[in-house]
Amino acid sequence: MRIVTEFAFTAEEVAQITAVGRNVELVLCRTRDEFLAQLPEAEVIYGSVDQEILGRAKKLRWVQAGAAGVEAMALAMKDSPVTVTNFAGTFAPAISETAMGMLICLARGINRWYVPQFLARKWEPMGTTKSDHHVEISGRTMGIVGLGGIGTAVARRACYGFDMRILAVDVRPIIKPHFVAELRDPGWLAEMAAQVDVLVTAAPHTAESDRIINESVFRVMKKTAYFLALSRGKLFDDMALVKALQEGWIAGAGLDVFPQEPPPSDHPIYDCPNVVMTMHTSGWGPDRQKRLIALFAENVRRYSNGLPLLNQVDKQKGY
Repeated sequence: MRIVTEFAFTAEEVAQITAVGRNVELVLCRTRDEFLAQLPEAEVIYGSVDQEILGRAKKLRWVQAGAAGVEAMALAMKDSPVTVTNFAGTFAPAISETAMGMLICLARGINRWYVPQFLARKWEPMGTTKSDHHVEISGRTMGIVGLGGIGTAVARRACYGFDMRILAVDVRPIIKPHFVAELRDPGWLAEMAAQVDVLVTAAPHTAESDRIINESVFRVMKKTAYFLALSRGKLFDDMALVKALQEGWIAGAGLDVFPQEPPPSDHPIYDCPNVVMTMHTSGWGPDRQKRLIALFAENVRRYSNGLPLLNQVDKQKGY
């Protein structure tokens, strides 16, 4: 069982992955040319695959993607018999923590009022004890677009940590978790958006979900509501978001992803003070890496023993 990758696994990680299966060889390629040269004998690839790689890897049977989102790769391979698995859910704990951190920063005015003061070496309380410069999120309503690994983790933390009422839409006919008050199909999105205090995007990017959060959605949201983008930047219209922020349609936004990454330095999103932005890093961290290696090792064990693999991707749908 030869696994070929360009990823720089540590010696300890290699040992963990190869120890669980029978006759497992993990080939770490230091250059692209070395990777391409190894493809004819590769039964498994860890990483991304395009048509050129697929054409060279004649013995390929399984691809373990190095990420959760695999829309482009899956669609490129949709007519291939090769199995694709991803890391859906692996990044969710860290992303959900980032989401709640963003929301607290927005609601409590930390980013808008107090970070600039700190940088200017000032101490000036904003507003009054009764003004809306500082608001609470406990007991409010959160709407989630996409109840997969990320959406479910955010919903759980918001419900149990902050007593929030959770509404959600998902294209899949999944069973509603008990901590979600209502779950419907995406046709309910506009109605849901109009009643939530926080709207979260956590869905994969597909032709159907492209810019699903657009001007019409932002216009029906409450002026006091926040928008959080966590999964794919192309789920929302960035210029419509800028307009919503600048004209006060919504109260603020927390963005870990963006339609174009990185945004151009002259993008007007940088002129919006009611924004918290991280650089598609909300899933990063050493604990994430431990979960990633553990999941890959488990799939190597399963593959080696002829068992069904975890996190299999529907290549027709792209997730």
